[in-house]
Amino acid sequence: MKIFHISDLHIGKQLNYYSLKENQKAMFHQIIQMMREHKPDVLIIAGDIFDKSMPSGESYTLFDAFLNDVSELTPAVPVCMIAGNHDSPERLNYASTFLERHQIYISVMPPQKAEEHLKKIVFEDEFGPVNIYLLPFTKPGYVRHLFKDQDIPDYETAVRLLIEREEIDRAQRNVIVSHQFYQSQGWETATCDSEQVLLSVGGLDRIDISVLKDFDYAALGHLHGPQKIKENYIRYSGSPLKYSVSEEKHKKSVSMITLGEKGKEAVIELLPLCPMQDIRRVRGSLEDILEKDPEERIQDFVSVTVTDEAEPYRMKEQLREKYEYLLEIRVDNARTRERLSFSEEEMKKMTPFEAFVSFYEDMNKVPLSDEEEKLMSKVFDELMEETQ
Repeated sequence: MKIFHISDLHIGKQLNYYSLKENQKAMFHQIIQMMREHKPDVLIIAGDIFDKSMPSGESYTLFDAFLNDVSELTPAVPVCMIAGNHDSPERLNYASTFLERHQIYISVMPPQKAEEHLKKIVFEDEFGPVNIYLLPFTKPGYVRHLFKDQDIPDYETAVRLLIEREEIDRAQRNVIVSHQFYQSQGWETATCDSEQVLLSVGGLDRIDISVLKDFDYAALGHLHGPQKIKENYIRYSGSPLKYSVSEEKHKKSVSMITLGEKGKEAVIELLPLCPMQDIRRVRGSLEDILEKDPEERIQDFVSVTVTDEAEPYRMKEQLREKYEYLLEIRVDNARTRERLSFSEEEMKKMTPFEAFVSFYEDMNKVPLSDEEEKLMSKVFDELMEETQ
């Protein structure tokens, strides 16, 4: 069985207020072309379909066009997808019953009743059945009512208990689709800025890969860099586009997995994706930066770091003339390094709430009122509880 594995589409995302609509359309077009060429038996989308819980109409239209293109492929390619932490379960679940008639299978929440289980889709090939289990993004609070007699202090316990209640036939081939932060002891998991959307307290969102031991392949979403987590069969496909400057070095791709007979290791190939516009960093003196690239305006998304000790004349204006999609301008010299060093020492001593109060005062030049401070303190307390 041949599987296409993608995740973290983040449809509707903007990059420093630049629309990525055309980039995402081009990315979908490339994926469809790959599917025509390689003819997968199933397409897996491992969460974060949309960038926001309330997607725009334009975002829905873009994803609808992609699904329509998939549905027109011959032979037909079923789609299995789950909700990620960016997705609204209710909105993503809209028309799911109708979509299943067209072999588009969606799971947006973990089981909520004792009689419910993870959604399982069964496919057949020449080696027998392949069971695909759909495990959408899960927090401990989503499932505590299912396990009232057990303590669920973290994400790992929640996911482990959910998997243990499934009757997994280990004689058959089993695939799990999950959108969480998996790691392994002694293994360095690569992360980037665009994933840090949840306030993680003490690593409560980390899940050890040992919970996935009964599966022949784990199709993961949440981390934007394509990577395995220690074992080849436990893989993040990564996002299909770069969504932050910290992803500059990522090589985006579609993961193509071929499952042979039970007991044989899955064959994994990465099919490279080529973006319309790249994201890159440029660093140096203003004069060097302006001379480094050809005369025409640069179309890539660019982060510029200027190293001049004295701020050059009309620096922003000159850079904007050169780079049409300028993301940010940073200054790195003796003065800014000294200021940054002082700020980091102060930040190390602060709680998240104290850091917010300091940021507010710095931006608005006035402190929070007593009433505002009480309100925001309550918001941060609720946020901390939510992540647990």
